[in-house]
Amino acid sequence: MSRRGALVLVATPIGNLGDLSPRAVEALRDADVIAAEDTRRTRNLLSHAGVPGGNRVRAIHAHNEQTAARRVVEEVSGGARVAYVTDAGMPGVSDPGALLVQACLAAGLDVEVVPGPSAVLTALVLSGLPTDRFVFEGFLPRKGKERRVRLATIAAEPRTVVVFEAPNRVGTTVADLAATCGAERPVAIARELTKLHEEVWRGSLRDAAAHVDTAPARGEYVLVIGGAPDDTSEPTDDEVGDAVQLALDGGSSARDAAADVASALGVSKRRAYAAAVSRRSDRSP
Repeated sequence: MSRRGALVLVATPIGNLGDLSPRAVEALRDADVIAAEDTRRTRNLLSHAGVPGGNRVRAIHAHNEQTAARRVVEEVSGGARVAYVTDAGMPGVSDPGALLVQACLAAGLDVEVVPGPSAVLTALVLSGLPTDRFVFEGFLPRKGKERRVRLATIAAEPRTVVVFEAPNRVGTTVADLAATCGAERPVAIARELTKLHEEVWRGSLRDAAAHVDTAPARGEYVLVIGGAPDDTSEPTDDEVGDAVQLALDGGSSARDAAADVASALGVSKRRAYAAAVSRRSDRSP
């Protein structure tokens, strides 16, 4: 009997190569195809694990995942076991892989997962913040209305929030979070997780700005933000004004800023618009 084909998502180390599990090594050794986000990094990983790559290794990344999924479906349908790995951590979580899963499931094919290291869970547990309920936001949009809405959503979220950020943008994101969530909101900032120079800083968003200004500009950051206080009272005028100010600074008109803030904070558009007009007047020469 021929063996059954499957797409196998294999989690890989987020820093320390010693975290590659024996089961992951076995899955990579037994795969007919090893699809990788970055073939050079994957070949280095295979060499470390003593697994031959040969002509089994090929690239599937964010730019070709949609078209590559068709080929994966054909191969799995034919009985092949296709292992997929990204640069670090679990494929499909802020990494390519989700489209491959969807395509295989839609075709009635088997999908398996070899679990392993996770930057999200590692940072969450190290943060010291509540872990019983949390939200993963991934990377925030870099600018525009979508970023402002996501920031306002984080500000109102009662659960712990996990955010990824690049070193060249972490300062801006911390400043935006402080303006939206309030300077006293607790945060943990993790960098170089599981590596030699792993660092986890804990404090308030107010003090976080000074920390990231002096931190080395390398290594992906994970921000873990405390949930919104359990307070059913209306947002203060300062909170509404700060949220509106962030939207105005991002280029929104007073009307658009008011609409976005009213939706995110649950206040009336009239109140938000009054704050926008006031803030805009304060900035006029």
